[in-house]
Amino acid sequence: MNGSRIPAVLPIVETLFSYLREHPEELLRVLRNALALRFGVPIAGLRWLAGRVKGKRAPKDVVIQAVPPGVRVGAQIDLMGTAVRASAIVFVESIRIEPETLRVELRLAEVSLKLVDESAESPIAALLKSGALDLSKPGNLAAYMPKRPALLVEAKDDRIVIDLMKHPKFASDTRLKRALGLVVPLVTIGAIETDPEHLDVAFRPLPKGVSEVLRGVRRAVGR
Repeated sequence: MNGSRIPAVLPIVETLFSYLREHPEELLRVLRNALALRFGVPIAGLRWLAGRVKGKRAPKDVVIQAVPPGVRVGAQIDLMGTAVRASAIVFVESIRIEPETLRVELRLAEVSLKLVDESAESPIAALLKSGALDLSKPGNLAAYMPKRPALLVEAKDDRIVIDLMKHPKFASDTRLKRALGLVVPLVTIGAIETDPEHLDVAFRPLPKGVSEVLRGVRRAVGR
């Protein structure tokens, strides 16, 4: 089984080394970031990964562009049976990570939904053609989704809050909760933001002090 994963990983490794050969300055940036407890991902690398996502329902023609401190994401998607071109600038406002919570607050700006085929006939197509959707407040639209996912815990105006631990797959994963119990007292994510060419994740060490580290270890080992 492990051997079957190697061919799938090799293109990623080869692409990484090829990118580093063409951009040796990235190695120096990695070292500087490590000292500052930051981890940066080239936007070009995110575009490459997005292009590798395959499947019948996978987004097509994905565009990822830094709009500091946010990132513009666009793609062709299937929205309730209608092909649309969706785009928005995404800002990560806050992140809260605990053993029972993986909560991310997002702010969306410049939201756009355009029909791929102007001759399409469907309820979504009719709404987009009429201009009845208020895309300046995407949170309000998400709040009234007919099949609102459990991980969408808040949605209002231009803000959307998701909690990944509300997803059944994550909520039932005891190993994930135990790992978070050990890691979160040591380090957590302080911010996610961009510069013109990178998406940077800033880490914050000992967010609740040394005493919380000791309590987290005791909880994780069941003492």
